[in-house]
Amino acid sequence: MAELSVNHLLGIKYINKADIDLIFETADHFKEVINRPIKKVPSLRDVTIANIFFENSTRTRLSFELAQKRLSADVVSFSAAQSSVKKGETLIDTVNNILAMKVDMVVMRHSSPGAAYFLSQNVKASIINAGDGAHEHPTQALLDSFTIREKLGDVAGKKVVIVGDILHSRVALSNIYALQMQGAEVKVCGPNTLIPRYINELGISVEPNLRKALEWADVANMLRVQNERLDYSYFPSTREYVKQYGLDKQLLDSLNKEIVIMHPGPINRGVEITSDVADSGHSVILDQVENGVAIRMAVVYLLASKIK
Repeated sequence: MAELSVNHLLGIKYINKADIDLIFETADHFKEVINRPIKKVPSLRDVTIANIFFENSTRTRLSFELAQKRLSADVVSFSAAQSSVKKGETLIDTVNNILAMKVDMVVMRHSSPGAAYFLSQNVKASIINAGDGAHEHPTQALLDSFTIREKLGDVAGKKVVIVGDILHSRVALSNIYALQMQGAEVKVCGPNTLIPRYINELGISVEPNLRKALEWADVANMLRVQNERLDYSYFPSTREYVKQYGLDKQLLDSLNKEIVIMHPGPINRGVEITSDVADSGHSVILDQVENGVAIRMAVVYLLASKIK
């Protein structure tokens, strides 16, 4: 049986195209499973997984939990807001205490970039990065690519524009790595203040004009402005941002072509996209949510098969 080249999923930059293909093939199978009347398989009956979230998350945490339960794994979930971390316990102490309970795999979200990598070097368990600061969010990028593949037949050769707060977005960075690895063309679009300086080093061009970006693209991935990460104002006002980078039905309908609209959630309706765009036939936002469970089932299953 084919297996992943890695023992952890720390970021897209640590995996290769064959890994992505294997994850997608496995997710195809699991997508079929989750659409059956009985949605559970006994694949991971002997595996215990800890979900450790040091940052708030609803969709990602629920998606991972559902994926793990669909595979019949034993799941323990831990939220740092109610934990000893608040009393000054270190990350390694926290995780080692959890591993002492005989946990095989840790899914972790943390506000520090590199936290998942650090953990993988210091504890004996398979680590899945569910988002580390503004660094990477690999399962989100995988489910986004999987959704493009499902909708457009292939990722290779497609033109994808990522719009919005690129600077603070782990979704943007993971998506850039994943899309380039699969042969897509990628551009970013957003206020100059929210585009990272290193973007050109990734071989990505910047299109400051939203209309031009949409006219070029097959797919637009609309990111929200991460107000919780903004330490000062990066643009004059929300109204100004909406005027220049908000996608509404009028703009969408004025394009002389079909375009796929994506969003990793949570959506700030009326800011980056209006409700009539989010709920339109162009949008694959709910497909992304469904595919998120299948992709996370695939990642957990493939990594669990490598646990000795």
